[in-house]
Parts: sequence; structure tokens; C-alpha cells
Amino acid sequence: MAGTTRFFLLQIFFFISSFTIGTYLFVSNLQSLASLQQLQTQKAVDYHLKNTSLNVDAETLSTQLIITFNLNRLIIKDLDGNILDSEPGRTSLPALADLIHNSTPLIRPQYVVNNDSNLKLEFTINLTNEIEYAQTQFFVFVFFIITLSFVPFISVKTIIKRAQESIGNNMSLLVDSFIEKNDKNSQLDTSIAKQSVSAIFPSIVRLNTYLKRKQQEIENSALSIKQQAFKDSVTELGNRNLFVEYYEQNIENTEVNQFGTLAMVRCSELQLINQTRGFHHGDEYIKEVAQLLLKAAGTYAGATCYRLNSSDFAVLLPNIPIKESERFGQDLQAKFTEYQRGVELSSVANTGIVSYSSTKPLGELLSQVDTALSLAQSKQVNAWHVQKESDLMDNVSANFGNQNWRTVIDDVLNNSRVQLLIQTIMPTNRSARVYSEILARFKTAEDQILPTASFLAMAEKLDQIFHVDKMIVEAALNSIKTLNLAGQFFGINITARSAHDEQFLIWLERRLLKDSNISSKLIFEISEFGLQQNVKASKRFIDMIHRVGARITVERFGVGLTSFKFFRDLKPDFIKMDASYTRGLEEDKNNQYFMRLIVDLAHRIGVTVLAEGVESQEEKHIVEQLCLDGAQGYYIEKPREI
Repeated sequence: MAGTTRFFLLQIFFFISSFTIGTYLFVSNLQSLASLQQLQTQKAVDYHLKNTSLNVDAETLSTQLIITFNLNRLIIKDLDGNILDSEPGRTSLPALADLIHNSTPLIRPQYVVNNDSNLKLEFTINLTNEIEYAQTQFFVFVFFIITLSFVPFISVKTIIKRAQESIGNNMSLLVDSFIEKNDKNSQLDTSIAKQSVSAIFPSIVRLNTYLKRKQQEIENSALSIKQQAFKDSVTELGNRNLFVEYYEQNIENTEVNQFGTLAMVRCSELQLINQTRGFHHGDEYIKEVAQLLLKAAGTYAGATCYRLNSSDFAVLLPNIPIKESERFGQDLQAKFTEYQRGVELSSVANTGIVSYSSTKPLGELLSQVDTALSLAQSKQVNAWHVQKESDLMDNVSANFGNQNWRTVIDDVLNNSRVQLLIQTIMPTNRSARVYSEILARFKTAEDQILPTASFLAMAEKLDQIFHVDKMIVEAALNSIKTLNLAGQFFGINITARSAHDEQFLIWLERRLLKDSNISSKLIFEISEFGLQQNVKASKRFIDMIHRVGARITVERFGVGLTSFKFFRDLKPDFIKMDASYTRGLEEDKNNQYFMRLIVDLAHRIGVTVLAEGVESQEEKHIVEQLCLDGAQGYYIEKPREI
């Protein structure tokens, strides 16, 4: 009787241990599943938002996101906190998962912020199907443990054999040994019971240790995935997702008031370097700027650096008052200027600085630092600007950054302060039709080169881009006539906003007809994304260009999702593959296959295919092998004066 009681206690112990371990793994796996799904969905939503047209209304965007990413709850706000659209929660968690969720939240709200579209998204994902499946597996496991623990003793041998694959070889051998001993004796005496307990208990301990180790591996894997999702691959700094999470969890939503300084640094020459020297040089430039930021911020306790997007960095300096932050701005400018002397750049980066506190929402803070950065960009090379709270209280002062840019742009337009460079596209075969691309650079009254990307962005923001495009076209036509280059072919970049404007279209047609002999040698470049924004207006622009004898190039091709029916209808003359496809082309078989497919299809409809961003002999060789018609890049020719 005593032996039977002990064996029964052993069964109870086995059941409780197995149930505890199973419950622990179930809860942990649910948490890991939820965490991984949330990170992946957040990254996908962030990418979707960055590649969504700025003209899409909140209701349409909400519908797209709910359907595409199976979201359970979605709130779309602007950066000022105003709710533009919301979708309430539509489902509830299964019973067991809901019980776990009440004590340890499984699904937490996720946030995605995009300055370009002035949107902040808050959402939760719908994991109902995954959780129901996990819950079903858990109930099966519980039923198996109950059956294994409470069936008659004579059935233990059969059940243990069935459990052998799940428990593991070591556990099975010990349990089989236990059964063999009991088969030799019809009665279970005290000595056998003692031996059984002493044999099986260490196995359970080892099993528990093994499962804990596996759980730790799962947690480490989840942590590794999270770190990758929150890390910038080029600089190894935290990315925008980590910056938003850190600010909301450690500054904005804290009981104790936190304060400090936020600096936003914009790399002014990244786009120019990528276009003229290639992405490899662009990455090296970004890495150097990141190292300079880390050195400057390293002297401040608790400082953290993040890469928000391709050209912008953020630096948080905790407990640093705005007055003291001026020293940080001066230090950065000195480091940027010293770095600039050793490289062929007209500038390195500009810095906007504002103060932060727990009472200031992130959207408002980013808007203020963007204003400070705009003012810094309009000052001088590598300049910085501190936007103080006293300035922000006055609307006129707060908008001074834009006003200062307006003054700079007006000065460039009124005095035609534009410098033209050209970069030749090399033909890869004798029959290829190619040309030289004209690149515009803008100067201040002090003859300093302004950051091209910033200048064009602010000109578009301030509704001056039409006048800037007119100035570039006039300067190009005058240079071609003055230098007697009418026998050569030249490409001129036009912004999509100008191309879609009826007044600009009328002006451009009249201007080209005035110099028809030159117009027939011009190729106007417009981005694929820009053409997609308004297909009807794009077709009207291309038809006019063809009418006056000029041609069209669709640049940065392959970034969007344009179909070839779209190009067959618009009838461009050239497509220029985005430089991301050329980068490392000799090792990327997928890009090679894609580019070869594009070449075949384009040639069938009479379109010439060009490659940009060619940086090496290997890339040039592959471009030629894939039968592209022309190659452009730093390896082919550096930009030079016209």
C-alpha cells in the first residue's frame, strides 16, 4: 500500500511539473509570437507609409492598412495629435489568451511616425488565428499529461512509450528502466518505489533545465530580431523605430519630468554623392558623419544617437539646458568643417537644436526641430541653429526658417545664381542613343554652393519650384547656344510638380519652339514616382515634349510598382534604372535577372535602357553583358563644368 501511495504521489508530482512547464512554455511562446509579429508588422507598416502617396486621404490609407496587414485597431493622427481616422478593435482574444493578456499584455500598441506625410499611426495587430492554434495545442498537451498521469498502472508502460519522442531519449531510458523493474515483481515494494523516485526525479530536473535553456534561446532569438529591426544597417545606430520607442517610453510617458536637448543633423550632400559618386561613397559619407556625432555626443552623460532616415540623424542629450547646447552645435560645426577639408564636398551637414521635456509630444518636437534645421541650412556651410522656447511662442519667429529660405531662393532666382555641370552617359554599343545629363548647383551671394536637395525641397515647399525649373531650362539653353553645343544631346531634370502644372507646360512649349534646333537635342528626365502621381498630366507633358521634337527619360525606374502598360501608354524614349539595381550587380543574380527582363521588355516597345550609379569595372562589365544601352556613374565620368 505504501508503495502504491508513493507511486501515486509520483504521478501527481509528474503531472504538476509537466503542467507547470507546459503552461510556462505556452505563455512564453505566445509572448514571443506576439512580439515577433508586432515588430515585423511595424516595420512593414513603416515601409508602406514611406512609399505611399502624400495625397492619399486618411480614410483610404486606413482601409489599405487594415486589409493589407490584418490590423485589429488603428488610429491615424497628424503630428499635432489630431485624430484623422480610426478603426476600433474588431475582435477579442480567445479565453485562455485573454486571461494571460490581463496579467501580462500580449499585444501592445505599436507606433509609426512619418514626418513627410505628417502622420502618426497607432495600431495593434490581429493574432486571433495564431493564438487559437497555440491554445488548441496547449489543450492537447494538457489532455496528454492528464492521461499519462492518471491511467491505471498497467497502462503506464504503453503511454510512456508513446510519450518517448516528446520527452527525449534520456527521460525515456530512465522510465523504461523503472517499468522493467516493476515487471519483475507483481507487487510494488518500498525499495522499488524509492529507486523509481530517485531515477525519475533527476530526469525531470534535467528536462526542466533543457526546456529553460530552449526558452532562453527563443527569448534571445526574439531579442536579436528586435535589435535588428531597431538597428540601422549602415551605421549600427538605432533607427527611427528605436528613437520613437525610447522617447515615448522614457521621456513622454514618464511621471518624473524629463528634460534635455534634441539635435537633428541633416547630411546635405548625400543625394549628390549617391548620384555622382555612387552609393558606396554615400555609405562611407554617412558612416563618417555618424562617427563625428558619436565623438561630439560622447562627452555628454547618457547621450544617444539615432539614424532617422537616409540623411537625418537625431541626438538626445539628457539634462542639457538649451543654452549649453550651443557648445554642442559649435563642436559639431568644427568637426564637420575639418572633415570637409579632406574630401571633395561643398558642405557636410547642418544641425537644428531644440529643447525637449516630458510635456512636449514627439510630433510637436519634430516639427520644431525641423524649423530649426531649415534655418541652419539657410545660414552657411555646416551651420547650426538653436530654436529657443521664446522664439517658438511667436509665430513670426517660429516661421523664420522658411522666411529665411524664401530670401535665399529669391536671391538665387533674381540673380540667376546657378552653376551647370554635365555627366556623360557612355553608350555600351554602337547603335545606342545616349546623352550627357545637365546637373544644376545653386549659389549664395557669397558664391557658396547651397545643398542641392535642401534647396529644391524648400523651393517646392515654398511654391517656387516652377521658377527654379524655368531658371535651369533657360540657363541650359543659353549655355548650349553660347558654347555652340547644339550638335550634342543633353538631359535636363524637371520636377513632377512643374511637369504637371499647366502654366509651366505652356511656358516650356513656347520656350522650346523658340529654339527648335536645340529642342530636338534635349531629353527631359522625370522620376517614375513623379509620373505616377498624375498619369493624365504626365501623358500631357510627354505628348508636348514629343510634339516639339524633344525626348523623355523616366529616371529612378524600378523603385515603384509601375506596369509596362503604363509606359506603353506614356511612350517614354529612355528609362534609367535606379542606382540601387546597379549596386553590387556583379554578385546579385536576382538584380541581374530583373534587369535582363526589363531590357528585353523595354526593347520590344522601343525604349532605350540606361544604368546609373556605375561605380566599378565589374559593374560596367555586367551592364554591358545584360545588353543595357548606356551606363552613367562615377566610374564612367565625374561631373564637370559644361
